[in-house]
Parts: sequence; C-alpha cells; structure tokens
Amino acid sequence: MKTKTETMTSRERVNKTIRLEKADRMPIDSGVHFSTGISAFAYYNLRKYLGFDVDHIEVADCGQFLARIDDDIIEKFHVDTILLNPRWEKTHKWNPREDYVFNIPEKMNPVLRSDGAYVGQGANSNAIMPANGYFFEGGWSELGSPVESYAKRAERIYKETDKFTMMMGFSSFFGDLDFACAMILEPDECKKRNQNTLNWQIERFDKVNAEMGKYLGAIEINGDLGTQHGLMCTPASYYDVCYPYLKKFCDHVHSTSEIKLFLHSCGAVADALDYITEAGVDILNPVQIAARGMDPQKLKDKYGKKICFWGGGCDTQVVLWSKTPEEVAEHVRENVHILGKNGGLVFNQVHNVMGNVPPENIVAMFDTAWETAFDF
Repeated sequence: MKTKTETMTSRERVNKTIRLEKADRMPIDSGVHFSTGISAFAYYNLRKYLGFDVDHIEVADCGQFLARIDDDIIEKFHVDTILLNPRWEKTHKWNPREDYVFNIPEKMNPVLRSDGAYVGQGANSNAIMPANGYFFEGGWSELGSPVESYAKRAERIYKETDKFTMMMGFSSFFGDLDFACAMILEPDECKKRNQNTLNWQIERFDKVNAEMGKYLGAIEINGDLGTQHGLMCTPASYYDVCYPYLKKFCDHVHSTSEIKLFLHSCGAVADALDYITEAGVDILNPVQIAARGMDPQKLKDKYGKKICFWGGGCDTQVVLWSKTPEEVAEHVRENVHILGKNGGLVFNQVHNVMGNVPPENIVAMFDTAWETAFDF
C-alpha cells in the first residue's frame, strides 16, 4: 500500500480523474447526485453507529428520501464532492416511525393513512410511502428552489470549499420504455421531440453557464437506457433517434465551457457505450455492474481510456445490504482495483444506499475505498 499523502485539492482530484489523467488518489463521492447518495434512514443509522448526532438530518431529495451529507461525514470518509442543491429555506421535523426524525421542507406534509402508509395531500397527492417503507413513490410538487439560489450556492461551494459539485436536471434525449416504443412506431416524431429538447436545453445550459458555469465541474444528463438484461431500445434505433442530439449537445457544452457531461443511465447500457462515448459524454454513472454486459473488467478494458466511471465500486443490488462487512470490503477492493487502475474512477456505490443497509457495511465500503485510494 502506498503512503497516504494527498497533494491535490478535492476539486483538482476529481477534475483530473474525469479527464482520465492520474490524480494523487482515487476521488470518493457521496451524495453529489441523487443517484450517489444515502437513504435518510440508513444515514440516521450510520450517524448513530458512529456516535454522531442525529438531531439535524436534512432530507435533500424528498422522493427517494435521501439525506444531505453533512461535513462531519464528508471529513470522516474523505469525500471529495458536495451536493449543489440549496438547503430548504424553511423546514419542520417529521417522525415517520420509531426514533427516526428528519428535517423536511415546510411544504412537505405526509399524512398517515389507516394502513400505515404516508401520503401527500393536495398537489402532492401522488406521493406515497408504504408502511415501513424507505422512500416515496410518485412525486412531491412545488418543492424546488429558484435558479438564483443554485448560482449563489455554487459560488459559495467554489470559494469556501475545495469540493467538486455539479448541476442535475438535463436530458440525455432518451425517455423511458414508452419513448423506446415510440422510437419504433414514430421515429420522426421522436426526432422532432429531441430537436425541441435540444433547442430548449442549449438555451438553458447557456443561462446556467453564464450564471454559474465557472463554479461547476459538470452537469448531469439523465435517461435510463437499460433494464437488468439489456437496452430498452435497439442500438440502431438509439443511434438514429438519440445519438445525433446527444452529440450536438455535448459539442455545444464542450465548445462553450470547461464543464463536463455526467450521464446517469441505469441498467445494462454496454451496447450503447460506443455511441455514448463517441457523442462526447465524459462520465458514466452508476456503472451497474450486476447488469448484463456490465462486467467491470470488460468495461475497463474497452472504455477505460474513453470515459470516466463514476460508480461501480460496490454492488447495491446483492452485496452491500446482504453480505458481511468483510465481504463488502473484499468486493469493493476487487472493483476498485479493476475500474480504478491507472485512474478514471470516482468511487461510489452503484446507485443510492438503501434504507435497510447495515451501518457497518457502509463503513466497510467507505473505509475500503479510502484504503485502496492510493493503490495506483
């Protein structure tokens, strides 16, 4: 094991890794994105396990019910990133069950139903957390923050910390299974929709870039292409209907800024990676290694010099929640040594840490990430 000597700031480390250049160590992420975070329930258990206070846990994503990662956890696990989304202006305490108490937005008022589920009211009526659940199905409306508050927070993060941050909320020009069907039945209509999305998205990006571009490391483009077993569409239809617009958007971002493109796409996406990398995407997340064709070694061999892997460090579907801490540690060590060889890996688990994950497994995951971070 190499000596643990850091010579870069967190931001420098992440930026260098995204560029597929050698950094002083592997960067570590927790919660910079709403697919790289921790359930508020698991976060409560983690803080309690570590002897940290549990009195001020803020829920940052109300649907998935993810916690905002606090500075003490960032420091303990050597995290190089921080969530851009501003804190809620007004919050209130919510105790869903047992000793769990969270700070949630003032406008979020879950109501307990007779069957033990919590539901939203009024405009929030499609949000439901089943009895003893860990997240809400459906959505909470009217809980966003104005763009100006994002710009102010981006500037503060840049000037007052050395952490890397990014902005979520852009499209990757693929929607869902319904869109995949439409790509076959109405390809011209889908192309027209994607052209409209491209026009709107370039305009939006230009505003974001003007207001806070110099403070951002990346923007997220979102669109789950994969199921557990393959793409939702054929590679040929993806190339015809989605790729041209993705490439034009990537070209625009790269030609007008230093901002990188972070693609969040779950599932077995290996069959589209040639097109994704050719389009100019810089980062792939969550690197769902348990899906078909997503073997870490094969991904690294074929795409390790073309794209930065952000995730893939620990399988959350099978390993993280069910194995022993020792097994989690060995699993993490193996994945890091494959995906992180010669750089190009920002450590994170595959998607969010769910509410039932034992805290000792979370500690084992992050401690092993740190122990292996200097191995390359």
